[in-house]
Amino acid sequence: MRFGALTLTSNLFLSPLAGYTNLPFRLTVRELGGLGLATTDLVNARSLLERKEKALKLIETSPADRPLAVQLFGSVPEEMRDAAAYLESLGIASIDINMGCPVRKVCRVGGGSAMMTELSRTAALVKGMVDAVRIPVSAKMRLGWDDENLTAPDLARALEDVGVAAVFVHGRTRAQGFGGTVNLAGIRSVVQAVRTVPVIGNGDITTPQAAEKMLQDTGCTGVSIGRGAFYNPWIFSHTLHYLATGELLPDPSFEERVRVMCRHLDLMVKVFGEDHGCRMFRKVAPWYAKRFGPANEFTKRVVLVSSQAEFYEILDRYRQWRAQFLDESGELKPRFRPAPMVPSFMAPQGQSAREQIPVPKGPVEVW
Repeated sequence: MRFGALTLTSNLFLSPLAGYTNLPFRLTVRELGGLGLATTDLVNARSLLERKEKALKLIETSPADRPLAVQLFGSVPEEMRDAAAYLESLGIASIDINMGCPVRKVCRVGGGSAMMTELSRTAALVKGMVDAVRIPVSAKMRLGWDDENLTAPDLARALEDVGVAAVFVHGRTRAQGFGGTVNLAGIRSVVQAVRTVPVIGNGDITTPQAAEKMLQDTGCTGVSIGRGAFYNPWIFSHTLHYLATGELLPDPSFEERVRVMCRHLDLMVKVFGEDHGCRMFRKVAPWYAKRFGPANEFTKRVVLVSSQAEFYEILDRYRQWRAQFLDESGELKPRFRPAPMVPSFMAPQGQSAREQIPVPKGPVEVW
């Protein structure tokens, strides 16, 4: 896929998810294959220019973490322009502008979804960034502030005119947060509003079939996956295979899920140190456990983990406890198997799929 001056190996993207899509998770997903472009957590442009330690940690990367986009938020044109130029000087492949975050503390300073309410001002800010760098600049937005203000098509067209390389659209409004159904028709209206710039759809992509439906029903060029990758870090490789062949690969085994979870922890410790890395992993491990079948015994202990040795003790104890739910072949008995993932836009009429796709709690609560 062409993405500005970049040529990507797939049209599948890892969405920024504050507190989660850090270097260890990006590396974990990349090792499983299928990912075209990953994006960092959202970074405050001013904090980056001031070289704040937290901001610099958010953009930490490695040679294996390529190609990489950094997502910026802010509302001061000069700060956004200078932050983009600084990131280009570091060798970052692409800049993404956050226009979709619904969190109050981001919107009240004119960033995130607030940028969708002032089209001319936002377009001028983006033009300053595009003119300042040679690398691709993209924008991630929602459909609008609320159902009465669906500004995404007009904004996408305005941003295309000032030279953005791509537009990412989450199929919900700011007012929806992460509730309700992803609006595929809304994403399609953005696709139809632009002439040549690629539109990347986003929202509730939890299965390869969901990715295919979003691509087919909206005409978007690619899909961006966030929370779905935490249930299933294999979703990129499985989706790429499914789109190419029509064949659904089998779900990863319990042992494969455990292997990848342990690899993720190893990378967390390597990047953040054992103490901080294990504390951060307290909110990550329960996501893996959601596809383990019965996991209360694991979850209630892992949310208190403080060392790798303790983590492996918890895991060993959990294996023994989990054995009661297995059949003679070592597989979960049917009644204990996790329910299939169903995105909101593929759920049977009148049935909600939201309970299966909770919003993780992080530094930015509902990104």
